[in-house]
Amino acid sequence: MPMPIRLSIADDHALFRQGLRSLLLLQSDIEVVSEVERADQLDATLAANPCDLLLLDLQMERWMMDEIAALSTRTKIIVLTASEGIEHGLMAIRLGARAIVQKRFAIETLMTAIRAVAEGLVWMPPSVQAALAVREQTRTRQLTARESEIVRLVASGMRNAEVAGRLSITESTVKTHLNNVFQKLDLRDRLELTHYAIRTGLIAVLTREP
Repeated sequence: MPMPIRLSIADDHALFRQGLRSLLLLQSDIEVVSEVERADQLDATLAANPCDLLLLDLQMERWMMDEIAALSTRTKIIVLTASEGIEHGLMAIRLGARAIVQKRFAIETLMTAIRAVAEGLVWMPPSVQAALAVREQTRTRQLTARESEIVRLVASGMRNAEVAGRLSITESTVKTHLNNVFQKLDLRDRLELTHYAIRTGLIAVLTREP
């Protein structure tokens, strides 16, 4: 029998937290190893109770967005949120969270997200995926044909010099195009550019993450 998914819950609403724990305990492949009600308890709790996955309320007694990047180096994070908008959830994914689950969703949806993340996937509800697809299509239309071609080659692993050789242009021209792409798409580095290329289908790879 496979090992259960070790899971921690971080939420400052006791009733929600306890109810969620009761539902999760009904799942044979889940083990709830800790509960956290305050943000300043997270570090000590995770150190004392290592877990595979953290269910993190984005709106605890303080805004938790700034903590996600650091926490994601210690465990996989599923963000729980009462917000209906997609902006905060997408920002959380960008910072290192593996899933967004709105609190209005049924327990079956949360379990789908938990099992997907435990297997190494990034999970988003269909409504967020659809909104993201529309946004990416709009952003992609901002790129010229040459910029799209460079994005595809860079995201496929080519260095600037290799791209220049493939397209018979100078390396300086490649850099200029890349700077324009980063500005147009609001991307910070080549890793984000690769994720963008995957989302928009410019390159085809498996969706499983390490």
